[in-house]
Amino acid sequence: MEHKSQSFREVLVWQKAHAFTLGLYRTTEGFPKHELFALTSQLRRAAASIPSNFVEGIRKRTTPDKLRFYNIAQGSADECVYQLILAHDLGYDDTTALQTDLEEVSRLLQGYINGLERNSH
Repeated sequence: MEHKSQSFREVLVWQKAHAFTLGLYRTTEGFPKHELFALTSQLRRAAASIPSNFVEGIRKRTTPDKLRFYNIAQGSADECVYQLILAHDLGYDDTTALQTDLEEVSRLLQGYINGLERNSH
């Protein structure tokens, strides 16, 4: 679980979310150019929001503040799930591996949230 001096880079949730985001950026490079300012941009923003909000939350002092940012990260992950399904169904790429990676990120994030909630009661 979290330690006060722990760097976000040492946290498995962040590591997996960052790796997912890198993979998503590589995948979306192959999307059609007409999607650059639509689905590509939206997916990249949502993906980067997951590790970004985790990092923002990890330094917050109170549990409610931390949970708010982790919850935003969860929402961004859910947004990515749908957008990956959409990209797959539109035939832009096979996004099943990214969806699997994202499911792992979501599970880890939920575990982090559950641990934080348990320790706050």
